[in-house]
Amino acid sequence: MPLVDAKRHRIHRFAAVQRVIGVLLMIFSVTMLPPVLVSHLHENAVEHAFLTAMLVTLSSGAALWWPVRNGHSELKIRDGFLVVVLFWVVLGLYGAIPFYIAPRPEVTIAQAVFESISGLTTTGATVLVGIEHLPEGIRFYRQQLQWLGGMGIVVLAVAILPMLGIGGMQLYKAEAPGPVKDNKLTPRIVETARALWTIYFGLTMLCALAYRWAGMSWFDAIGHSFSTVAIGGFSTYDASLGHFDSRLVEGIAIIFMILAAANFSLHFAAWRARSFAIYRMDPEFRAFVLILAGLSLIAGLLLFGSRHFDLADSFITGLFHVVSYGTTSGFTTTDITVWPSFLPAMLLLASFIGGCAHSTAGGMKVVRVMLVFKQGIREVVRLIHPSAEIPVKLGNKSVSREIVQAVWGFTSIYMGFFVLLLIAMLATGLDLVTAFSAVAACINNLGPGLGEVSSNFAGMNDVALWIGTYAMLLGRLELFPLLVLMTPYFWRR
Repeated sequence: MPLVDAKRHRIHRFAAVQRVIGVLLMIFSVTMLPPVLVSHLHENAVEHAFLTAMLVTLSSGAALWWPVRNGHSELKIRDGFLVVVLFWVVLGLYGAIPFYIAPRPEVTIAQAVFESISGLTTTGATVLVGIEHLPEGIRFYRQQLQWLGGMGIVVLAVAILPMLGIGGMQLYKAEAPGPVKDNKLTPRIVETARALWTIYFGLTMLCALAYRWAGMSWFDAIGHSFSTVAIGGFSTYDASLGHFDSRLVEGIAIIFMILAAANFSLHFAAWRARSFAIYRMDPEFRAFVLILAGLSLIAGLLLFGSRHFDLADSFITGLFHVVSYGTTSGFTTTDITVWPSFLPAMLLLASFIGGCAHSTAGGMKVVRVMLVFKQGIREVVRLIHPSAEIPVKLGNKSVSREIVQAVWGFTSIYMGFFVLLLIAMLATGLDLVTAFSAVAACINNLGPGLGEVSSNFAGMNDVALWIGTYAMLLGRLELFPLLVLMTPYFWRR
């Protein structure tokens, strides 16, 4: 009898997961309409690709949802992880359909999936060349994918569809980036998700208006606001923001990349309190700004010393690229591979730190790096004073032993998987620099790398692209949601 009950329990659980995936796919199908409109306005004859993708996605979602539409079982926390992982994988596959069936670009299945996952995970690595010559519908779709992936379409669903009864907190915990998952902005998770998306949408609108004021067309302004606020790095041009050759555009990008890489809880608290002092009092944000400032100073001095630019341009260019790489945006204005080798390496390594927790940035997150550093200092002090009780603090608050252990566990697994993926990349025939930077660019959700992937991933073979796709998902989901599905404990009752 217990075996029968366990089997029945699993059937009911997977029915609930199936229902959620079906609904989320139907939601995602609606996002194909804006590219259809853009394609129609520009008369570039790719509407059929998006209409076909929309119908396939909608029908697939309906087919999953219909048989279990009357189910009312609540999701548990592990079901939330399953939904999030499945949805990012399934969404990435369905998101690749327009790339694959459109007459341009001509891509393989591996390339189409890589481009789709790169967009949704806000990585910004691309296999496309000659982006400015592609149909406007495709160019807009790439930017839109990043915008949807920035805050997470799962959180969007929780925000606008509370009537689903899908266990919003479970999905939010599984989706939200960062080591602390329980900090809600409002008492109800639906209100929290709405607050996050309101801030996200507001920043996007302000960024688009700023880009338009700086001289961009509405098409470019909206497209680049999508990728800037999402910390994505996709551009409508091969030359990225360097196409515009404008210090004003670069300055706007710097401001909004920093804002998007900050903890969105800070934006909410600052808006509610009507005070900017909230940012100054947050230890993670202070550390984040100090890291960017320090690296920008180093970059500016080295660029001026190497005589690549004059004094002003050295510091402006250095600041832009430090912010771009440090927040894992991946925008560029010039070819950094011609700089002194120390600088590209420094920028790449800065992406491992990334932005703040609960932001759209990738990387390990600043708060984790702070805790690892503070824990390291504590262990050094304990060598001198073995009996001393030395708490690990963030600001004036002590951090619990459980969180410190979780951060250490995350860091070790992060580095372990980096090494494994590096070995896998080397096995595909890539040189060490290209393989190292490709893995770093993908797992940190950065985008550009060094060597053969300094500008794009078009020269990568299909095996390397699948490895990169897996690395991007690992980085976006911060390892554990994917790893927990691979353990036998997850599948036990």
